[in-house]
Amino acid sequence: MALRTPSRPASVQPVGQFDISRYLGRWYEVARIDQRFEKGLVRTRAEYSLAPNGCVQVVNRGFDPRRNRWKEARGKAQFVGSSDEAALKVSFFGPFYAGYNVVALDEQYRWAMIIGASLDDFWILSRTPVLPNGVRQHLLAQAQQIGIDLDRILWVMQDGANPTGS
Repeated sequence: MALRTPSRPASVQPVGQFDISRYLGRWYEVARIDQRFEKGLVRTRAEYSLAPNGCVQVVNRGFDPRRNRWKEARGKAQFVGSSDEAALKVSFFGPFYAGYNVVALDEQYRWAMIIGASLDDFWILSRTPVLPNGVRQHLLAQAQQIGIDLDRILWVMQDGANPTGS
């Protein structure tokens, strides 16, 4: 996926009227489909900030309990089209980009659901370690409609808090 725009599953429609300035800041990763680079990590979170050149700086961080240490990855993201559509590409390894499509977003930017270039790339983020009541079922229903295999979703522990709110 070097330099080109990452593909997007046909069932995925990024959020419109997206405001990157409201999206910046800390997000807790409360659910995901496990990826090689995140396998075994807990207390995962992402921090987004705006770089002077207009790109979005990304810092992903998670705790590896087996090694008893934090793991961190730094990258950059940029819009693949209009900045008011939540379709971005993100890179942690030089010129290689992955898809990052925000497909569900709370009006107050309290939670978000992201799907990458395939339905195997899936995350639910929240501004707090626990999703607000009712949000889990709402997002799972939407994910299933898009084609996400719900049995593959891993709920991530955040400092002992159950991310599902139950």
